[in-house]
Amino acid sequence: MANVMEKTLSQAIAQRRATPSFDGSRMPDEDLKKILDAGLQAPSGYNMQPWRFIVVRSEEQKRRLRAASFNQAKVEEASAVIVACGDADGWRSGDLEEMLRMGREGGMPENYAEQAKVNIPNYLSNHPNFAMWLNRHVMIAFTTMLLMAEVLGYDTAPMEGFEQEKVREILKLPLSYHVVALLGIGHLKGNDKFQGGRFNLARTVFAEEFGKPIKF
Repeated sequence: MANVMEKTLSQAIAQRRATPSFDGSRMPDEDLKKILDAGLQAPSGYNMQPWRFIVVRSEEQKRRLRAASFNQAKVEEASAVIVACGDADGWRSGDLEEMLRMGREGGMPENYAEQAKVNIPNYLSNHPNFAMWLNRHVMIAFTTMLLMAEVLGYDTAPMEGFEQEKVREILKLPLSYHVVALLGIGHLKGNDKFQGGRFNLARTVFAEEFGKPIKF
């Protein structure tokens, strides 16, 4: 990809489609790393970064993953499939300590760190919908990676069609890992997906309160 001009973010957002089929061409390691690094820069509540990603590139493992994803051919055709997971126990098993260590190195005030050490476990252990909290943060990183892939000139296919337990078994995931979504990345084979259209501002965006149209 070194000789290919990157798209602007505006171009990537406007031109993105959920790719129906990939050509299976190899993705350079430097591009894959750039995509992953972008996801790791995503924001998260309390900076807890509860995401974990399994990168599947071998032909055999992609075949297994396809079988656990309702036989979607694009799983096997993609140059790489990133399986985005949330670690429900990460904050209990070292993530909190590492976050505070990095925070202190970055200038986090000690009184903030001491409060966070108490407040974060209290908040997460008593969260009324922890699964939603976990998914929400994983999807922020997932979307950041998807957009970086598009900026680099790749095509992408976000997928929610898979069998959780089968994917868990194939990838040998810890019990605390919840599979949130799959991201196929590669280059389009054949025709792109039709333009499905998007709801306009009048239907989806309001000013100050529901029902009041926003004006520019």
